[in-house]
Amino acid sequence: MSSKPESSTQQLVQFALQISYAQLPEDVIERAKVFITDSVGVGISGSRMPLVKAVKALAASQGSCDGATIWHSGEKQSAAAAAMVNAFQIHNQEWDCVHEKAVVHPMAVILSALTAVAEEHKLSGQQLIQGVVAAVEVATRIGQSATSPIKFFRPAICGAIGASAGIANMLNLSKQQTLDAMGIAYSHGSGTMQAHIEGSPMLPMQVAFNARNAINAITLAQQGFTGPHNFLEGPFGYFNLMEDSFDLSLLLKDLGEHYQICDVAHKPFPTGRAAHGTIDALIELQQQHNFSSDDIANIHISAPELICRLVDRRPSPTMDANYAKLCNAYTAATYLLTGKVSVEDFSKQALVDQQRLALAEKIITEQSDCQDPNAMVPQTITVNLVSGQRLQLTLDNVLGHPLRPLSAKQQFEKFSLCCQSAQTPLTETEITQLHQKLQQLEKLDSINELIPLMYKKKI
Repeated sequence: MSSKPESSTQQLVQFALQISYAQLPEDVIERAKVFITDSVGVGISGSRMPLVKAVKALAASQGSCDGATIWHSGEKQSAAAAAMVNAFQIHNQEWDCVHEKAVVHPMAVILSALTAVAEEHKLSGQQLIQGVVAAVEVATRIGQSATSPIKFFRPAICGAIGASAGIANMLNLSKQQTLDAMGIAYSHGSGTMQAHIEGSPMLPMQVAFNARNAINAITLAQQGFTGPHNFLEGPFGYFNLMEDSFDLSLLLKDLGEHYQICDVAHKPFPTGRAAHGTIDALIELQQQHNFSSDDIANIHISAPELICRLVDRRPSPTMDANYAKLCNAYTAATYLLTGKVSVEDFSKQALVDQQRLALAEKIITEQSDCQDPNAMVPQTITVNLVSGQRLQLTLDNVLGHPLRPLSAKQQFEKFSLCCQSAQTPLTETEITQLHQKLQQLEKLDSINELIPLMYKKKI
């Protein structure tokens, strides 16, 4: 009697468990290190946000334990609680990397959860790298298998399922335990796009909950608790419940031949990735034509449905930072007036700047005829000047994409800006030491050698 063929879910899980550092191509290892480094910097910067205090209070209310460290502050908590805080810090400024095809921020849930577990178990840098690669593989393959517009918040939910697979890989769990853990993670996964639409801080909190959930799922599975195994393909699994349409063939396409970590994109600016295209195009058009904000009559952006869904919202003097970071008009006006877009541009003072708000009213985003509901490009940006001159640029890839990557120098500049913008800024020496240690991650016998460099020491 022939055995029943494995489902797509089982094949993906089996692949994730088999990933080992020794077998990873060099370019995959380097890309993993690049985005681990980027995410650590972003998470350290996220310590500056006032609501971190509330998230820490929630973590502390769930009991004290010294399993893992909260980045930048150095406080100790259980692995699950520390992961929750660190995930919030990574995503609370919209500065963390993204996999565009999947519409998933892969590292916020994944790195916070995996680093906490790796610290608790004193795992090596190589184990962390292989776990991250495995987790990103799972999370982004789920996301890019969707063929309908995003409605559940994929960075949170897909991140939790992926993180549980990555932790299982690092801890060498069995396939049965891994399926249980991933099913449990799915069962208490959380996050919808309502928080995104409203610009609510619950958006990064959904990421935080799912980092905690992934670790809790692993703990339950290790204790023999079983979860649903058909959590992706079942009648009430992820695809049937949380996506309107999907293509399961994409779940396994090029599996083992092309690693998804290589498709992750940097965010040069602390805004939603969907707002990056307009900023990118304006930078290039200004360099070419040397116009100022006073020269602008209006700006029109023609972009795919996803861009409009994510960042086509009108500016308001009553908006908060979370809303503004997802407002294409505000972020574009900010660049035109200041020549940059930084974390300081979302302060209370900046958000009510009348000149900035007036310019933002001249910037309109409209939906193009692109038929892919998950596409971020092409985008066409048209600048109409008061002189009557019309300037236009079409982007097929946005700065930070793997086809238009940040240079090593640009990556370090971003990392430095992140660390300098923390609640208590790191010094140049501290930044250099942390960066160098991250570049040598694969040489660490325990990532606990790295952790002390990730928080500001009390004097």
